[in-house]
Amino acid sequence: MNNNAFCPISFKKIDENVARLNGFFTVVLLFVFLVTSSILPVLLLLADFLVRGIEKPQFSPLALLSKFILSRFNAKPHLINAGPKIFAARIGLLFSLLITLSVLFGLNVLPLFLLWFLVFVLFLKRHLITVLHVNYILSSISWFISQIIRN
Repeated sequence: MNNNAFCPISFKKIDENVARLNGFFTVVLLFVFLVTSSILPVLLLLADFLVRGIEKPQFSPLALLSKFILSRFNAKPHLINAGPKIFAARIGLLFSLLITLSVLFGLNVLPLFLLWFLVFVLFLKRHLITVLHVNYILSSISWFISQIIRN
């Protein structure tokens, strides 16, 4: 991987280990939401994605927890370009906001669809996402929303 690649979002570097652990905690919180139907885990993700999306990771609860755990295991940092992770945090913020709003407005199916889609995206490898995949995913989302609106 080219660590000197140009990224239009940010020129900062972050520890990939922290980012991966953040992803794990995100999936755990989404699972807690799925099992309990409590909106609190989604609100925590909303706040976390917000601070990471505005490039203030020092205030991110998940990043702080990840750094603490990694420090206990003396994990060596593996620095990568922060741009894609900042972009992902902004997408996570959007999805967390949509999940929160759909729960608050009593839409029963939409939050589950958004949750599973977010989990799916979290597990995608970065080299699998191409323009065709994104186009297909966006087309699927628009079809699904049109089906909800019709019913």
